[in-house]
Amino acid sequence: MAECGRKALSLLEAARSRYESLQISDDVFGESGDDSSENPFYSTTGDSNSDNYIETNVEDAKEGETGSNQSCGPPGSVSNSQAEEDGWSDALQDISVPPCNDTHGPTQKMPATATALDFFQLFVPDNVIQNMVTQTNMYAKKYQERFGSDEGWTNVTLAEMKAFLGFVTSTSVHRCESVLSIWSSGFFSNRSIALKMSQARFEKILKYFHIVAFRSSQGGSQGLYKIQPFLDSLQHSFGSTFRPSQTQVLHEPLIDEDPVFITTCTERELRKRKKRKFSLWVRQCTSTGFICQIYVHLKEGPGPDGLDTLKNKPQLHSLVAKQLCQSLAGRNAIIFTGPSITSLNLFQEFEKQDIYCCGLLSTRKSDCTGLPQSMLVNSDIPQQRGQSLIKMKGNMSLISWYNKGSFRFLTNAYSPTKQGVIIKRKSGEIPCPLAVEAFAAHLSYICKYDDKYSKYFIFHKPNKTWQQVFWLTISIAINNAYILYKMSDAYHVKRYSRAQFGERLVRELLDLDDCSPTQ
Repeated sequence: MAECGRKALSLLEAARSRYESLQISDDVFGESGDDSSENPFYSTTGDSNSDNYIETNVEDAKEGETGSNQSCGPPGSVSNSQAEEDGWSDALQDISVPPCNDTHGPTQKMPATATALDFFQLFVPDNVIQNMVTQTNMYAKKYQERFGSDEGWTNVTLAEMKAFLGFVTSTSVHRCESVLSIWSSGFFSNRSIALKMSQARFEKILKYFHIVAFRSSQGGSQGLYKIQPFLDSLQHSFGSTFRPSQTQVLHEPLIDEDPVFITTCTERELRKRKKRKFSLWVRQCTSTGFICQIYVHLKEGPGPDGLDTLKNKPQLHSLVAKQLCQSLAGRNAIIFTGPSITSLNLFQEFEKQDIYCCGLLSTRKSDCTGLPQSMLVNSDIPQQRGQSLIKMKGNMSLISWYNKGSFRFLTNAYSPTKQGVIIKRKSGEIPCPLAVEAFAAHLSYICKYDDKYSKYFIFHKPNKTWQQVFWLTISIAINNAYILYKMSDAYHVKRYSRAQFGERLVRELLDLDDCSPTQ
């Protein structure tokens, strides 16, 4: 038993050493619990879920390989002779990515006395909330002119709009499905904040709440016109308040329905909310979890940039990636991608802009155009765990690495001649190319971030798509605010957990005298 303990400890120390060498920050959430002090991506504990991002793609890879013709490979791939003519070779050469000279982190120093509201208003300042006030009052006036006066309505004020945001945000802290539960006598009632506004007044504001009251006469066919000005403002504030590290990831964050709601709601409610009508993509800093940019794609109806007309998913995801990386040209950023984005053509296009990539390949989900067939099909020869095959074309490496299944990576960000290691609690060290280790490390950190991030979604679930997008992006803004708080002097004065930070923000939005979170 003692020997097992010493082995586990040595593995953990080795993992932490690798973890520090890859320059990934510690867990930004600082939650209490067994997992808060563990290494965020190496599987050194029995209940670690750190390798899920890669291991969940094993079946995809197997399905793609068995579903495709072994002799011709996946669509777009080229024969061995054609691959040689195109420049693919077994000869490996060392490559290096230019360093990123920009310092990463917050762009402005917040005082030690800064409050949760101060950090939140870096992204949603008073002028943005005042615009919500103006547009909501305009919509209420027009609505009543058309459908009759509403005697219970009076124009909303800035203080009331902040309180309205606070009430809805409280569902992320107390995890109640209906914000109206605050005024109930049930389990989720909250008398400490319910006295700030009557339920009737809250419902009136909820009825008329708008970001953009009326469609613009100029190009107003865009599906997200009711929220686009807010999204533009949020994007600008994300970019102006924080500089990400060199390593970033493009992915769809976890935004599934609350599992408690799914198990308790009626069949009729499930049918009403069967599908989301949008997908959300983000560019996220892998050192801190800060979401640098968001992109919302409507699954139905018109969308920006002609993306609604694309039926080919790899082509759609490639265009989404270009949108998310527009501001990275010339910065020597390293981008990690999942199978739906990874493609040779996209990576080569990014390389011309000094954007370097490392992506997981799937023969079923990825665009395999221009890749050698011999690297995309399973070998009949049994392989050992940790064994890898690599081909190069210029600075681009195509890696096939075996670990209970074949995993394929495409990268121009890491040298194929450099070795890394995956550390497992039971298996110990598994050799791999450095690109594989870096991908596992950074993506598993983001998976851990998402696991905790999803706990703090605003649980209020409106039926209108623009409102769903609004509350989701507000949730992202709050999480980003907490990251900045943890990187500031204010955190050293009062060390709030993410849950406490959320509760403090709610009370400050409601302008309650006692703004300290309840324990």
